[in-house]
Amino acid sequence: MRLTVNGKAIRIDAEPEMPLLWALRDLAGIKGPKFGCGIAACGACTVLVDGAAVRSCVLPVGQVDGEVTTIEGIGSSEALHPVQQAWIDEQVAQCGYCQAGQIMSAVALLNEIPAPSDEEIDRAMGGNLCRCATYPRIRAAIKRASDTSAET
Repeated sequence: MRLTVNGKAIRIDAEPEMPLLWALRDLAGIKGPKFGCGIAACGACTVLVDGAAVRSCVLPVGQVDGEVTTIEGIGSSEALHPVQQAWIDEQVAQCGYCQAGQIMSAVALLNEIPAPSDEEIDRAMGGNLCRCATYPRIRAAIKRASDTSAET
């Protein structure tokens, strides 16, 4: 089966029912999306499919119709995505486990709503759990990234 991941066409040998998360991690070697709960409740596995945030732990790879973007595909060490830079500037990460999923949900939100309100942020990020409870920093980082995106 063929997928487009982070702008590159890849070929994987997977059963159509295999969750996208495991196809990415185990077959394609893409380790950014994390396993958290396996039931789409925590958001650690969040990736984008055609720009929309999806939980890759419950999405069968055979149902993927569109380009998949993981944390590895949104920026580089030379040119961070505005959300990644805002995460650093606001010192969001503590343990870091949920951060790839958090960042991908934030990117999807800002793609849809470039200047979200606190309520829109809370609604969009509500499905991403952070055991370290950095939610105020997450909101501040999204606001900062929103401001940065507006400048470019």
